Amino acid sequence: MSIPVNTRPLTGPPPTLKAPAGATDCHMHLYLPGYEAQLGGPNIAELATVADYRVVQQRLSLERVVVTQSNAYQFDNRSILKGVAEIGQERARAIVAVPTDVSESQVEALHAQGARGARIMQLPGGAVGLDGLAAVEARVKAFGWHLMVQFNSREINDYMNTLKAIKTDYIIDHIGKFMPPVAADDHRVDQLLNLLDRGNAWIKICGGYETSLSGGPDYADVSPIAKRLIEHAPERVIWGSNWPHVAVPREQYPDDAEQLDTLLHWANEHVRQKILVDNPATLYGF
Repeated sequence: MSIPVNTRPLTGPPPTLKAPAGATDCHMHLYLPGYEAQLGGPNIAELATVADYRVVQQRLSLERVVVTQSNAYQFDNRSILKGVAEIGQERARAIVAVPTDVSESQVEALHAQGARGARIMQLPGGAVGLDGLAAVEARVKAFGWHLMVQFNSREINDYMNTLKAIKTDYIIDHIGKFMPPVAADDHRVDQLLNLLDRGNAWIKICGGYETSLSGGPDYADVSPIAKRLIEHAPERVIWGSNWPHVAVPREQYPDDAEQLDTLLHWANEHVRQKILVDNPATLYGF
């Protein structure tokens, strides 16, 4: 099958936020020509190439990027690794999906191509869920990889034992992805803070538009959660654009500059330096 070319808007007014040197987009996806969706994953509506992303990246004044495995590809990581190779490992890393029985030589080969983490997705379409987390961790920890874990934090109490048992670094994705959002003082937000306090958990400020019921640009129902997480552990927070925003229909497609500008309301300049530059450099070895 031939996947249609990108028709998403790539350009627009620049963000108000002036990104510091070395600013990193820690979560985005690529859909390159020649790589089809795999069984178990969602369809690919249209392409999202390195050339497309460079337009967005330039608009936002971002320099580094972490290309994240799309659920559409399941365990086929070739597209994102080709993207990393095209961008260059001096400015790009990859988060891949690996099966629970992945071999050491396979992880080594992925590492050589820029992979630095494994995706765990406890939502429909994910290649590996939380039930496979421990097995994946055991396979990748010798390479210094982290885990990137996404789940509905409304259900976090069901997952706390698994999360507390993680020995490697791991990222809790999408501001905890409360679906729907909860109050910032909810006990389940407390659980996220408890995990951050253990020293190996990180939180990614990304994709608030996927869960918000109030909508952008303020995301009034997600904003208090994000602020509380950032204030509690600014040294454990990273940011991602979530481009090209495939989880929402076109009429809900967010403005990319607006996504970056949320940080103006959620963090001061000193903390934004941590979120956009220092923390990603620590986690990804830039």
